[in-house]
Amino acid sequence: MKKKLNTENITNELEGASLFFTKSATPPNLPEPEKSIIDDKTAPKPDSPISTMKSTEAAHPEKTEKIKAKKVEQTNNRDTMTPRYHDTVIPRYQETIFPIVRKAVKELGKEAATHRFTIAEKKAISDILYTYKNNGIKTSENEIARISVNFIIEDYKQNGENSILHKILEALNE
Repeated sequence: MKKKLNTENITNELEGASLFFTKSATPPNLPEPEKSIIDDKTAPKPDSPISTMKSTEAAHPEKTEKIKAKKVEQTNNRDTMTPRYHDTVIPRYQETIFPIVRKAVKELGKEAATHRFTIAEKKAISDILYTYKNNGIKTSENEIARISVNFIIEDYKQNGENSILHKILEALNE
């Protein structure tokens, strides 16, 4: 038994979309638009999206909901925007502190001081030393401590109550 195609459905689907189906197209009978109290000046133009949307709302309420949902989806795409610099901008205060700290550490320190570090702090400093040694950069525990101290001092001079030192000391004394 051969499968029989439903030519009526196929014709309806292709009507108007194919060169082979050249029936004269008759516009569908649309209900006349309701006359409103609005002036012709303020009323939307016939081809504007507003007028087509209003006529669609009156004829097909289900389609109206779908159209509104699509419009909501389209506007949501504009909410996200890729940042231009992707967090590669160095904060301004570090640009000004860097040369000052570098100059301070370049000077030879003559005052002796003893610092008490925890085992974790000592290990972290040793890890930093090891990393830089493997990269061919010669440094010392003293140099790292001096960079840290000078950075905190300069940050405090420039930022006062907004400095890292001030914020940490306040948190420690709560």
